[in-house]
Amino acid sequence: MQAAEDTQNWFLMKHDDGTVFGPIPFSQLQQWAVDAQISPLDKVSTDESNWFKAPMIPELEMDYLVEVSPDQYYGPTTLGAVSEFIMMGEISPDTTVINCRDGAQHVVKDIPGVIPVPPEKPSRADEQPVRTSIRLSLQQRIRDLEESLLEERRAREVAEARCDKMEAKLAEFGIHM
Repeated sequence: MQAAEDTQNWFLMKHDDGTVFGPIPFSQLQQWAVDAQISPLDKVSTDESNWFKAPMIPELEMDYLVEVSPDQYYGPTTLGAVSEFIMMGEISPDTTVINCRDGAQHVVKDIPGVIPVPPEKPSRADEQPVRTSIRLSLQQRIRDLEESLLEERRAREVAEARCDKMEAKLAEFGIHM
């Protein structure tokens, strides 16, 4: 993984549909992370061959987990994204946020600058990724897990059928398992 440089072109691949944005300067990628337009499952690249999950790039500062419920977390994401989630009504100022770098837990309202002010209009009308939503990301994660579970069940059924066939062949030879 290369260090983040603004002289280099970067690409963003959205996890949900595989859409690729770029080439863009790293400063744009950073801004998208701050604006909640990059989810923890999205990938970034400088060459469109080697992709890394966005939170693996330290300069994107996707260092925070949002406690959505006592057993559910969203992230890692940026403090800017936390502000976006408050503006969208997905979390409250009393939501707990955990800094992954040092393990510190804070309530959103106690973190300076996180309670949002009205957003500015983008200076350019360039194509941009859609803002990430905690609800949509959790729903997608549930769908991914359900799909994975179905695949595992199918594989188990195939394996059980093979075992049954092998046991039947062994039984033909008088070998019982």
